[in-house]
Amino acid sequence: METNNKKQIDISVIVPIYNEEQIIPELYERLHKTVVQITEHYELIFVNDGSEDYSLLELIKLSEQDDRVFYINFSRNFGHQIAVTAGLDACKGKAVVIIDGDLQDPPELITDLYAKYKEGYEVVYAKRAERKGESFFKKSTAKLFYRVLKRITSINIPMDTGDFRLIDQKVVHYLKQMSEQNKFLRGQIAWLGFRQTQVLFNRDKRKYGKTGYSLGKMLHFAMDGITGFSDKPLQMVTKLGFTISFISFVIILYAVYSYFILDRTITGWTSLIISSMFIGGVQLISIGVIGEYISRINKNVLKRPMYIVEKSNIKKSNKAEVKKYAEI
Repeated sequence: METNNKKQIDISVIVPIYNEEQIIPELYERLHKTVVQITEHYELIFVNDGSEDYSLLELIKLSEQDDRVFYINFSRNFGHQIAVTAGLDACKGKAVVIIDGDLQDPPELITDLYAKYKEGYEVVYAKRAERKGESFFKKSTAKLFYRVLKRITSINIPMDTGDFRLIDQKVVHYLKQMSEQNKFLRGQIAWLGFRQTQVLFNRDKRKYGKTGYSLGKMLHFAMDGITGFSDKPLQMVTKLGFTISFISFVIILYAVYSYFILDRTITGWTSLIISSMFIGGVQLISIGVIGEYISRINKNVLKRPMYIVEKSNIKKSNKAEVKKYAEI
C-alpha cells in the first residue's frame, strides 16, 4: 500500500483521545468501515491528550497495522480543543472530519456529512436531535449556554451542536491562522462564515468509562466561548457601575436633604451593612469579569506553545505551517 504522503488525501478524520483504551478498537473499525465506503484515500489522526490508561499503546498498534492511521501524543493533558487543533495542524485532507473518541457521535454519520459537503457546503455540522444517557442537569445547562451565547454574540453559532462536523480544507487553513490559546472551535468556524448546513442525529450514550468533562471544565469552556466572541459582559459591568453610581448619588442627595432641610438623621445599621455588602459583591463580580478577559490576553501575550508533542508517527512534512507547538 502506498503511503499517504505520496497521494492526495480526500478525507482526514481527527479524533481527540482521553482514556479511551476500551473504545479504540471498535472506534477504529467503525471509522474504517465508514470512510472506506467514500474513498480509499483517507487518514485517521488520533490525538492522545495525556491519557492515563493504555490508549497510546492501542494507537501505536493500530498505526503499525494500518499506514493510514496516525497518532500524536501530548506530553500532558492540554484539553479537548487543543487536541483537535493539533489534528487540524497535521491533517492534509480536502475534507476534514472532527469527531469525539467516545462513540457518542456515530462514525456512520460521516457518510451523510460528506454527501452534504459534495453538494457544495464548506461546513457541515452534526446537530443533536436527542442526547441519550445524559443527565437533566447537563442537558438543561447546555441548552441554556447555547441560547445565552446566541443572544450575546454577533455571530450565528449553531445551537445544540458539538465539534462533530465536516469542514473544507480552506476552513482549516484559516483556523490555523487563529492562534489564540483559549480555543472555542465551533465559534471560530461560525465566525469564518462560508456555506454551512446541518445533519440531524441522535447522540448515543457513552459505552465505556465516564466523561472527562467535569463541571469545572464545562464552565471554563463556556467562559472561553463567551469571552472569545462577545464583549457584552464588559458592557454589562459598565452599565451596572453607572446604575449603582446613580442610585448611590440619589441616596446621597436624599441623606443631605434629610439632614439639612428636614432636620432628620437617617438611621439604620442593617440597611447600611446590606448596601455595603451589595456594592462590595458587585465590585468583586466586576473585577472577576474583567480579570477573565485580562487572563486570556495574558496567555496570548506569553506566546507559549499551544501544546507539546511527546511522540508522533507523523512526518515533519505533514505538520503545521503555523508554529503553535513544540516537540520534545
